[in-house]
Amino acid sequence: MKRLYLMRHAKSSWKNPDLKDHDRPLNKRGKKDAPLMGKILKEKGVKPDIIISSSAKRAYKTAVKVAKELDYEKENIITDKTLYLISFEKFLNYIKNLDDSYENVLIIGHNPGISDLFSYLTGKDSQMPTAAVGGLELKKDSWRDIEDGKIEILFFEYPKKYKER
Repeated sequence: MKRLYLMRHAKSSWKNPDLKDHDRPLNKRGKKDAPLMGKILKEKGVKPDIIISSSAKRAYKTAVKVAKELDYEKENIITDKTLYLISFEKFLNYIKNLDDSYENVLIIGHNPGISDLFSYLTGKDSQMPTAAVGGLELKKDSWRDIEDGKIEILFFEYPKKYKER
């Protein structure tokens, strides 16, 4: 069985209007929320075989902060520019082409693609707030079969659920 963790990048900064969207960094809240979500993933026993991130600065920085909490080497994070603002159809195709040697995959991306993909796979209308992560278990042995099998929602977490932490 495959486990897929879809995460939206943490909150980004709009301070510098001259920055290209791709180059926007995390803001103060994002820098706090990303490691919080990493801790929550660790508490849930998430151990990704691979972490794949959009090449956008805010997504990569989210990935680095989450990886640190999961004891995952940041040098092993894969960045992929095709995940930057990808449509859910292309996102789905991307997942179908993952190497089947990976059992547990964490992907950090952007809205609307990541929310649309989560909604499509689960059959539930889900808007992912910043730093939200949804865990899915596929009752199949190949990523190619992602649409053919039963998908179980393991969890849906987001920082505002943990305000008091």
